[in-house]
Amino acid sequence: MDTLSYKTISANQSTINKEWLLVDAEGQTLGRLASKVAKILRGKYKPNFTPHVDCGDNVIIINAEKIQLSGNKWDDKTYLRYTGYPGGQRSTKATEMLENHPERIIEKSVKGMLPKNRLGAEIFRNLKVYAGTEHKHEAQKPRAINLNDYK
Repeated sequence: MDTLSYKTISANQSTINKEWLLVDAEGQTLGRLASKVAKILRGKYKPNFTPHVDCGDNVIIINAEKIQLSGNKWDDKTYLRYTGYPGGQRSTKATEMLENHPERIIEKSVKGMLPKNRLGAEIFRNLKVYAGTEHKHEAQKPRAINLNDYK
């Protein structure tokens, strides 16, 4: 057996093939959608996945306001943020976030599933979330995918 014929090929910027994918969030459960989108953004569904390289695809999510949460999460789930001042912790319920900024619900859940470093911040820039059915990336010719086909 020739061991020189088994070379590990590591992806780099010149060998990466990035696509634009369109995901419809209507009727999808938030956590399941976010975990699959995070895997696509990271590039884990590709055969040439390399952990230290941004080899994932660009993802556009539409219909963010039609996302589903299970159980009592619409009433119980709170999003915390901190202004930086003493006593500056602010909380927002999921229903308030849905009314004011529905795209932030998906953005926060996907960002929490990405690496917490510079690579994760770079990968997060490949995600575009829109509340309605319209988006401004028609020039990239995104390919519509069904997340139920992914595991």
